Amino acid sequence: MQKVTNNDLDALLSILPTHIRKPLNQQKDITDLLEVVLDLGRPPEARFPNREIILNPQEIIQEDIDYVTSRISSFGGDNRAGIERTLHRISAIRNRKGKIVGLSCRVGRAVFGTIKIIEDLVQSGKSTLLLGKPGIGKTTMLREAARVLADDMKKRVVIVDTSNEIAGDGDIPHPAIGHARRMQVATPSMQHAVMIEAVENHMPEVVIIDEIGTELEAQAARTIAERGVQLIGTAHGNTLENVMLNPTLSDLVGGIQAVTLGDEEAKRRRTQKTILERKSPPTFDIVVEIQDRYRVAVHHDVAQAVDDTLRSQLSATETRWLDQNGKISIKKQELAKEPKEPVLIEPLGVQHDIPKIYPFGINRVRLEQAARDIPITLNIADSLNEAELMITSKSYYRRKPQKIRDAEAASLPIYVLRKHSLTQLKQMLLTIQPTRVLGRDNNKKYTLDAALKEAEEAASRVREDQQPIELSPQSAYIRRLQHLIAERNNLLSKSSGKEPSRRVRIYRE
Repeated sequence: MQKVTNNDLDALLSILPTHIRKPLNQQKDITDLLEVVLDLGRPPEARFPNREIILNPQEIIQEDIDYVTSRISSFGGDNRAGIERTLHRISAIRNRKGKIVGLSCRVGRAVFGTIKIIEDLVQSGKSTLLLGKPGIGKTTMLREAARVLADDMKKRVVIVDTSNEIAGDGDIPHPAIGHARRMQVATPSMQHAVMIEAVENHMPEVVIIDEIGTELEAQAARTIAERGVQLIGTAHGNTLENVMLNPTLSDLVGGIQAVTLGDEEAKRRRTQKTILERKSPPTFDIVVEIQDRYRVAVHHDVAQAVDDTLRSQLSATETRWLDQNGKISIKKQELAKEPKEPVLIEPLGVQHDIPKIYPFGINRVRLEQAARDIPITLNIADSLNEAELMITSKSYYRRKPQKIRDAEAASLPIYVLRKHSLTQLKQMLLTIQPTRVLGRDNNKKYTLDAALKEAEEAASRVREDQQPIELSPQSAYIRRLQHLIAERNNLLSKSSGKEPSRRVRIYRE
């Protein structure tokens, strides 16, 4: 499939100092440039898809930073700026006093033809959610979807453009969005309000949103979908399961709640009495997982896909890819003839083996000592891409360095420690391995099923004897499920104690 790319590269090069621009212009693959990184006191760096190079051994000084910032728009609340009528994005790193000490100058490209692989889904009128890792092309697809729907389908399209990434900087939107209209957002925290305003004031047939990331934005998305407006958006997460297990975003796919079954129903289903089920109809009808720029996985029926996942059954996933000739190939996953026995799905962090940890700003020697004292075998990730969990300190998390922003963008769970003390590290290790929570006899291990069963039996006894019962210590997630069990039995409950010995107490009024 032939694609046409418009990158306005000269506009980005023109804002760079001469000693950075000249060596950059000499690169043979300059058209593939991803971003230029300028950090105070370090040499300027250029990043390409398969390599990174130092452009000049001369270190960046404050005058270089000022040179760039004087040639771009002002920075918003998200520390992002742009170049008028282009798609380039300049992100700032500030010191404690708010002074800019680093810049990431990212190349923005309008690539026409990127949604060919999912064009039929976009044109179907159904709300579609795009998922994928940062930099894989979600925003580029949104931009192209806006143009196709506005120009080819002649629909009224409104883009809620929080960081001006979809339609570029300035008051006049980039031509890449066609006749779609763009609403800018004053601060990222107001994105949800502008989403509602778009529907109430401008009568769109389609609303396009990038990076739905908060509970308020998820609620606004549901409000839009319930008014019969087609919604096309992106969210943090690589797969449908990632969104399901994200408490902030799970409402986009229907939400998840714990349900207590009666004895007969539990026996009929051949499962425990407390299971997880979808709470409501999903906001989005279709979920597209972007695996790479030429391959996607499609869930055509999100409601069914979520239900199947909660029952540990295979869902009807469709894989699409482009071959070398640009031809679209489609393969539907064959469903198992006999579904698996329904089981309770466990969220990220609730695992029988300790997750892969990426320590950031944490004393490695002290962490290893804490693991030996428990004892627990550490599983350390060498890079952020391999990690299942990041641990960091409160001071690092407040400063929001690039690594932490990358982890948040990838929806990687982050465990924040107040101090680097040995006690805090031990509590953290015990918390992230909930199947190894110590009971009253200090050696009993509780699985998730056993913890829920204990809560059910305790609720039954409290109803009969009216005496309060204290459960075994559990992780925060399991305690939430135990509170739900108490609530469904018309009983009261509260948590007490300090981690890792915090536990639920069930009682009557």
